[in-house]
Amino acid sequence: MELEFTAEQDDLRSSVRNFLDKECPTQVVRAVVETGEPPPGLWESMVALDWPALGVPEEHGGLGLSIVETAVVVEELGRAVVPGPLLATVTQFAPVVREVGTFEQRGRFLTDVAAGRLTGALALADHPRGGTLDNVSMTALPEPDGERWVLDGVKHAVLADTSCDELVVVARVGEGFGAFVVPTAEAGLAPVQSLDASRPLSTATLRRVAVGFDRALGEPGSPRSTEAITRAVQEATVALALETVGACDALFQLVLAYVKERQQFGVPVGSFQAVKHKMTDMFLAVERARVLCYFAVAAIDEDAPERGSAVAMAKAAADDCRRLVCQFSIQSFGGIGFTWEHDAHLFVKRAETSSTLLGGSAQHSLAVAAAMGVGGGRGAERP
Repeated sequence: MELEFTAEQDDLRSSVRNFLDKECPTQVVRAVVETGEPPPGLWESMVALDWPALGVPEEHGGLGLSIVETAVVVEELGRAVVPGPLLATVTQFAPVVREVGTFEQRGRFLTDVAAGRLTGALALADHPRGGTLDNVSMTALPEPDGERWVLDGVKHAVLADTSCDELVVVARVGEGFGAFVVPTAEAGLAPVQSLDASRPLSTATLRRVAVGFDRALGEPGSPRSTEAITRAVQEATVALALETVGACDALFQLVLAYVKERQQFGVPVGSFQAVKHKMTDMFLAVERARVLCYFAVAAIDEDAPERGSAVAMAKAAADDCRRLVCQFSIQSFGGIGFTWEHDAHLFVKRAETSSTLLGGSAQHSLAVAAAMGVGGGRGAERP
C-alpha cells in the first residue's frame, strides 16, 4: 500500500495551507461564532480554486482526483477550523452520489457540486449516540403507485442548516440500504445548539416525505447500492477523523509555541520534565492518528479488503487523540486556556464536536475488535 505523498500532493497541501492562513485566520472563525453569519467571500474563493470539484469525476465537470487529494485538503480544513459547507459537501454528499447514483444522477447533482452551485450533507444517524450504518433504523417504503419512496423518521447530527441545498438520506430498504436526495426545504431541519458554533449542526425531521424515483440513488436495497453506501460512509468517516487530526495538530502547535515562550522561575516552562512528557504524548497521539487516517485513506483508494477495519481504527485513534490533546492543551495553557480571548477553545470545540459524529471511539473500537474476532463488537465492515 502506497503511503508516500507525491510532489503534487505536497504542493496541494502547501497551497491550501497558504490560502487558509491568509483568507481564514482565527479572526474569521471568531466572527462566524459571534455573528452566526458565513464569512463573506470564503466559499466563492474556494469554488474559484475548484475545491468542491476535487473528487467529482471529470465527465461531470470535476477534477477527478482521488480520495488522497481530498484527504490532504480536509486535514488542512481542520488545522484552520474552517467554517462553511465544504467538508460536508465534498466528503459526505458528493461521495454518496458518486458511488451510488446512476450516470444520469451523478450528472444531475455532481455537475452543480463541482461548479459550487450546490451544497449538500449526509443524514445518517437515527439516534443521537449512534452514528454508524449499523445504527440506521429508518426505513424507506415505495408507494403503491410505484412512483415515489416515503421516508419517515428523524436524523440527528446533520452538518447543515437551511442554507444547504440537498441532503442525502440513508435508510433501510429490505435487507440493504438506500440513499435518497432530499431538498433541505422538505427535510424539516432544526438547528442544534452544539459546542462548536463555527459550523451548523441540525436535526432533520422527515414526516412521510415523498421522494421521487429519480432522487433515489441507484437501486435502493440492492447489494450493489448497499456496498456503495458503505464505501461512501467510510470515506466520510475517515475525512471527519482527518479533520479532527488537523485541529488537534494545530492546537498542539499552539501549546508548543506557548511552553517555549512562557517563563517561570527564569526558564521556559517547556523545559520542565512534566511539561516535556505532555508535549511528547500529544505529539505521538497526533502522529499515530494521522498515520492511521492515511492508512485508511490508502485502503479506500485501493479498495483493500481491510478498508472497513482501517477506517474504524482511524476514527477511534482520532477520537482518542482528541481526548488527550484537548485535555493536555488546557492544562498546559493554564488560566489563559479557559478564556474566550484565547484561540484554544476554537480548536477544542471543533475536535470535541467532530468526535460525536459518525460514531465515536467506543463504537469504532468495538468494530475493530469484531474484525479481530475479539469480544462482541459489531459493524467491522460498516463504520
